[in-house]
This record gives sequence, structure tokens and C-alpha cells, in this order.
Amino acid sequence: MLVRKLDFEIFADYHQFYLEDETSPHDTGSIWTKETFQQMIAVSEKLVAVGTARNVEVPISIEIHDSEPILEIEKYSRINECSLETTSNKLILAGCTDYLPEAIRIEIEPAIYRVRVLYGNLETVKDEFEGEDFYILQLWKENEFREVKTLKI
Repeated sequence: MLVRKLDFEIFADYHQFYLEDETSPHDTGSIWTKETFQQMIAVSEKLVAVGTARNVEVPISIEIHDSEPILEIEKYSRINECSLETTSNKLILAGCTDYLPEAIRIEIEPAIYRVRVLYGNLETVKDEFEGEDFYILQLWKENEFREVKTLKI
């Protein structure tokens, strides 16, 4: 069941934004590879970097669930899942060039979370300025850290 939903607009400079634990070392240079760029997701233990279709402000929703939500695969253009560990009680949501001390903070219980990234309306993107793409990150607690899994391309 959905516990909390938060909506934001983030400047996705360099076609990416981050969701990370406040204690993350924020090492983003080593996680982007040719493969992760094609998957539109790159992760480390405490950081999820989400690729975007446009290099402008994009709508992002963060949903906190008490268990794994029902997956409505047909509603989205692409779907990835990964794990994220948080040892602090805050997640940071930031664009690539945001100043992290001033970035958005989201209160959350320390735990290992599964993160489902739902990429919507990617097919509407015509160029940097025209498109109806959106991004939803669904989080729920899980018992173990698992690898990235692509559920829909």
C-alpha cells in the first residue's frame, strides 16, 4: 500500500538525476558505463542514478510503499529495478549539477529498499524541449541487496 507520495521537478542536466542516501560518497563517475547508459540506470550501494530522455526539468514522483506495489507494466515505456541502502534517515534527490547541501531531502527509515524506476511517455520526446516524459520511483523495504533488473525496455 502507498504510504507517501512526493512530487518534484528536477533539472536533469546531462540526462540524469540521483536518489541517494545522505551518507553516500556520491561517486557517480565510476557507475556510468556504456551498458548502464543504455539501461538508463546506474547504481552503487547507496546511490541510484536515473537516466532521462531530456536534458531539462522533468517531473519526478517518489512513492514510499509498505510492500511491493502491483506492477502495471503496460503503462510505462521502460522499467528498471535496483536496490538502495540507506543508513541515515534521509535520502537526497538531486540533479547532476545541483549543490548537494541544498538539494531536496526526503525523510525515510534506514533500511535496504527496492527501487522500481518507471519511465513514462519516453516515446513523446521529440527533442530537448518537447516531450511528456515523467519518472516515478517506487520504494519498499526488502531483506537483501539485489542487482539491477530491467523489467521492460
